[in-house]
Amino acid sequence: MSSVAIAYHSGYGHTATVAEAVARGVNSVPGASAVLVPVEQAEQRINELHAAGAIVFGAPTYMGSASAAFKAFMDNTSKFFAAAPWQDKLAAGFTVSASQSGDKLNTLVQLAIFAMQHGMVWAGLGLPPGNSSSKGSADDLNQLGSFIGAMAQANADQGAEGIKASDLRTAEHLGRRVAELALARTGLPVAA
Repeated sequence: MSSVAIAYHSGYGHTATVAEAVARGVNSVPGASAVLVPVEQAEQRINELHAAGAIVFGAPTYMGSASAAFKAFMDNTSKFFAAAPWQDKLAAGFTVSASQSGDKLNTLVQLAIFAMQHGMVWAGLGLPPGNSSSKGSADDLNQLGSFIGAMAQANADQGAEGIKASDLRTAEHLGRRVAELALARTGLPVAA
């Protein structure tokens, strides 16, 4: 069994909804299980993060970067940085904001750099861009066209129900991909 931890911050419920979609994707892979860890609980649950075969980081994009609460989590990991418990662990990330762009790419780059500072191996989305031709639509997987991680858009005047279904399916894809890669790294069989 390979555990995939999903460490995330959610200010208004949108990022939690995307984290749950990532978890569904992880749990759809036989031999993998998702562990949701809100960053507010990370210090008390750090051993779950250390024990996981992979960690998927999730933060809302506020003002062009990860939320302050997620950044505080990042900064707190300096306590164990020198011991390198996440060295060579698989990592991935996702973000959500109200705007189509919202500078979400900057947040994903921030998460990837954070993971690499811990010596982790970053896994991208592994999907071509959707909604990028006259035959495409906002219902396509990866409709926001990200490669580095999953992006979701949520209307500012709606709760989590305002997240596009295609963005949640893209997050599920990320969860499946990370679970399959984590299992492959352990040498455990991955069901086709």
